[in-house]
Parts: sequence; C-alpha cells; structure tokens
Amino acid sequence: MYDTDKRKLLSALCHGAIFLSTTLVSVGIPIFITFVTDDPIVRENARESINFHINVWVYGFIVGVLVSMTWGVLVPVAGIGFLLHWGLTVLALFYVLSDTEKPFRYPFIFRLV
Repeated sequence: MYDTDKRKLLSALCHGAIFLSTTLVSVGIPIFITFVTDDPIVRENARESINFHINVWVYGFIVGVLVSMTWGVLVPVAGIGFLLHWGLTVLALFYVLSDTEKPFRYPFIFRLV
C-alpha cells in the first residue's frame, strides 16, 4: 500500500512543475521524481507530465512560427493555446489531488515517453 498523501504531493509536483517555467528546469522535476519513486501511479503521472511539457514546447514553437509569419495576425491563437495549456494543468492538479488511484491523462497530446 502506498501513502496517499505522498502520492498526492509528488503527482501534484509533477503536473504543477510546468507553472515554474517552460524551460528545461520545469521538466527536471517530473524526470527526477520518475527516478526516485517506486509508486506506479506517481511514475505514470510523471511520464504524463513529461509528455505534456514536450507537447507544450512543440505546439508553442509551431504557433510562434505561425504568429511571426503572419506578422502577429494569429496572436489570438497563441492566447487560446496559453489558456488551454494552463487550463489543462489546473485540471490535472485537481484530478491528482482528488483521485489517487489512477493517473491523469492529458487529452489531445502525443506521448513519446
């Protein structure tokens, strides 16, 4: 049996790390947690968080290129992407803090890890 408070804390740290920044620093937290925990739910949440980081970077790059190519006409698309990014992260945090028996799965992302 795994400690549910520890599971909540580590899972929330994995998903909430993206609020720190969109650089490699924030993805380091779920990577580190993947290596130090033996809890399968926390490990799955960490992997999902890593995949979400990768998706945010890829989609951010694509939207950034499109905004610059259209001289800023597509800035609202960047705003929608930003709201979606933060909204999904908040949803993940609520989920892992309320249900400790299964990991959160982000919709609409590709999974490399």
